Amino acid sequence: MLRLWLTLLLAVGLSAPALAAQRIVSLAPSLTEIVIELGARQQLVGVLDGGPRPAAVAQLPSVGRYGQLELETLLALQPDLILLWPGSVSQAQREQLRAFGIPMLVAEPHTLDSLADQFAEIGQRIGRGQQGRRLQQQFRQGLADLRKRYHRQRPLSVFYQVWDKPLYTLGGQQIVSDALRVCGAENVFADIRLPAPQVSVEAVLQRNPEVILAGSGAQLEPWQRWPDITAVKRKQLWQVPDKGLERPSFQMLHATAQLCQVLAKAQ
Repeated sequence: MLRLWLTLLLAVGLSAPALAAQRIVSLAPSLTEIVIELGARQQLVGVLDGGPRPAAVAQLPSVGRYGQLELETLLALQPDLILLWPGSVSQAQREQLRAFGIPMLVAEPHTLDSLADQFAEIGQRIGRGQQGRRLQQQFRQGLADLRKRYHRQRPLSVFYQVWDKPLYTLGGQQIVSDALRVCGAENVFADIRLPAPQVSVEAVLQRNPEVILAGSGAQLEPWQRWPDITAVKRKQLWQVPDKGLERPSFQMLHATAQLCQVLAKAQ
């Protein structure tokens, strides 16, 4: 069946580069948001599910879930551009997608500045170049304002807890680590290159963060057992103010501003 789809796609010329994509399949919620932010919702024909959808795409066809791409469903939508977050599908399925010759844009920004550039790049590919450049400029200006306002002579050390059982954090190559830097802070595990490393309580104790951030109060409560941690001693255990930090789209500027406001309270 997949060979048949490949033959059909080649017959209609989808292997050739398009001037401006009109039938977009997004394989990450953040990329779906970017297309909407660029004003190109009508060009989306399918999305990969990974949590609640924005209302604007609630009725769009699904091409599967994270790690479970339904190739035949995707091909039936006849996309002329696939927006791909590398972690959203397996390596084997990424190779299959490349074999079909459908134009693909792979997006995995590790910094907020590279995210800004991504708006312009995606905008250019989908015929929204002016909108993309405008978002790029607005995002960069917003970052510059935040860096100036929340600069610290000595960065604040922060443990960013993704999950508690087992204990997971984010490595230094993750874009959230860059958001911390914009706010005058530093991820205490920034030296780890893994995207989401599992760490031990002992490792956190050794690095002694001044602030601990987590997704909920329930995840923060167990840290009270360790009163010698500076964050516990100073009562600087705070909930992540905006989960949009984990979806790299234009809305992440607001989420970063919310993060900066929280961290500005730290002693």
